[in-house]
Amino acid sequence: MKKRIKELISDLQDFYLLSFHGMMGVVRRPFYFKDLIEQMDYAGSGSLLIIVLISLFLGMALSLQLSAELSLLGLKMYTGKVVGISIIREIGPVLTAVVFAGRVGSGIASELGSMVLGHQVDTLRVFGVDPVKKLVTPRIWSAFLMLPVLTIIGDCVSLFGAYYIAVFVSHQSGTFYWSSIREVLVYENVLAGSIKPFIFGVLIACISCHMGLSTKGGAVGLRKTTTKAVVISFIAIIVADFVLTRILLYALGFSL
Repeated sequence: MKKRIKELISDLQDFYLLSFHGMMGVVRRPFYFKDLIEQMDYAGSGSLLIIVLISLFLGMALSLQLSAELSLLGLKMYTGKVVGISIIREIGPVLTAVVFAGRVGSGIASELGSMVLGHQVDTLRVFGVDPVKKLVTPRIWSAFLMLPVLTIIGDCVSLFGAYYIAVFVSHQSGTFYWSSIREVLVYENVLAGSIKPFIFGVLIACISCHMGLSTKGGAVGLRKTTTKAVVISFIAIIVADFVLTRILLYALGFSL
């Protein structure tokens, strides 16, 4: 038991140090701008299609379900408002982060793990290159920058998908739908939906980099670390979402 606790504390210490040095590497020379652009392309444009598809059908499904439930109460005209709040504040950021972790996070962990097993990381050290600055910093900052962009795109696609169902399936007013969406685009909702993706992006990248660089044991070890990176990222996203939601509600003066 004591051994496991010591290992856990040691892993947490390594994780925090790696995350800190990875974040701060952007202000120290040399600057690997080419690596940053490559990682942004991989994390951003490489994930765009799957984000768009999932967000589209999520918005359609959410609008369809809410229209059916609210129509029983005679409140079907509020579908747009409920959909807008749900997507902008909670579902959009969390869904995009989960998809991002499944695609980009697993890719980061497996790539770095393969480099560790192939002694490429050791080779960088031999040539005097800081592996954290070369490998970790571009991945953390690419996730930090690209996940909010993907979240905005996913939110817009979800709202258009919900619009299609609300207007052409539930036969609601398109003008009233968009006026309801404009009503929910207030400071509180936009702030809540904008802050979360930045935090989620850093968490996913840091967890995936840490897991990848701690890979041991050949192909089996690589499989385990990649799986752990995705699972822990999912848990971190859900826990962070709850914590951030609670903090934002308190900061914005909402009483529970």
